[in-house]
Amino acid sequence: MQSYKPTKYALLSLLFTAALSLQYNVYAEDEKGFLETNHHHNTLISTVPANGDQNPYAIIVAPVSAGSVQKGDVLIDNFNNATNLQGTGTTIVDYNPVTKKLSLFAKIPKDLAGCPGGVGLTTAMTMLKSGWVIAGSTPSTDGTTATKGNGCLIVLDANGKVANTIAGNNINDPWGNMAVIDNGASATLFVSNTGFGVGAPDPNWTIVNKATVLRIELSIPAGKPPAVKSQTVIADGLSERAAKDVFIIGPTGLALGKDNTLYVSDAINNRVIAIDDAATRKTSVGTGREVTKDRLLHRPLAMILAPNGNLLVTNGKNGQVVEINPQTGKQLYAQWVDTDKAQTPPGNGDLFGLALTPDNTGFYYVEDDMNTVVLAQ
Repeated sequence: MQSYKPTKYALLSLLFTAALSLQYNVYAEDEKGFLETNHHHNTLISTVPANGDQNPYAIIVAPVSAGSVQKGDVLIDNFNNATNLQGTGTTIVDYNPVTKKLSLFAKIPKDLAGCPGGVGLTTAMTMLKSGWVIAGSTPSTDGTTATKGNGCLIVLDANGKVANTIAGNNINDPWGNMAVIDNGASATLFVSNTGFGVGAPDPNWTIVNKATVLRIELSIPAGKPPAVKSQTVIADGLSERAAKDVFIIGPTGLALGKDNTLYVSDAINNRVIAIDDAATRKTSVGTGREVTKDRLLHRPLAMILAPNGNLLVTNGKNGQVVEINPQTGKQLYAQWVDTDKAQTPPGNGDLFGLALTPDNTGFYYVEDDMNTVVLAQ
């Protein structure tokens, strides 16, 4: 009988599988986490609409049924157009978990009046209880920051029609996934801005410490679009820079704790920071209070609050989601959710948006390399 001799590829595959297992378990300390209950990852559907837009960024779950959207639907926006130029995506798609079908929710005019530079939809998106959808735009004409505009927040009705835009001196490339306080007739948005002082990519990857976190107070009159009541910069001096591969790197994930603390992923400095008294403070906290840094974090991006009060953070430089206790700063797990070996390390640059399922037992995320939405449960 001929003896079995593993190929080089097989050995590498075995070693990688072992590494994944070790990476997941070595940090499974005494404290148990939410990720420990999620082991199955099911690809649901392609996020590419008829016009070919790609690179899914934001992902949110509809809190209500309104217009063309059903409660529990998953809305996903696209940052790139069909030719894969960044900052040029104009579509939001709607995945219905019951019918398992994808439909087009909105196709926004590329040169939208009131949105400086045009439209390139980012991870900054939310749907309010009143049915209004608000999406951020960080636009470009050639796919790089050399031609980027200041962008805006776009207000759409529940049928995907543009109703208004929010722009001005405090808004420059709204980038990170929004945290929201929604009271129905009023709402508070928290969004990061990563465009201040950022120009074209340069060989030195120059870092600019001008990114901000902005709090926007909205009034929502019955039957009328949300109107801005006030704007307050609650953090500034955060790191940002242009990037050829991912357009801009800067503060991306925002998650609001029950104690009124806003947590922000500071991607360039590989850490998570906290902004205390986020909903009420009248001044900027500067660069915030450091919660945790390095270890399992590898360019932290999207971030949400898990049902147990911990933070879930996607890594931009590998295919992991990290769970963090925000009170202690302890990093509990790094679960590989994207092991695509086409990237180095696996899943590098694939993960952006995160959203909890309505029953709080799992989470949705997007894989931008495959243009798909995935359910972890």
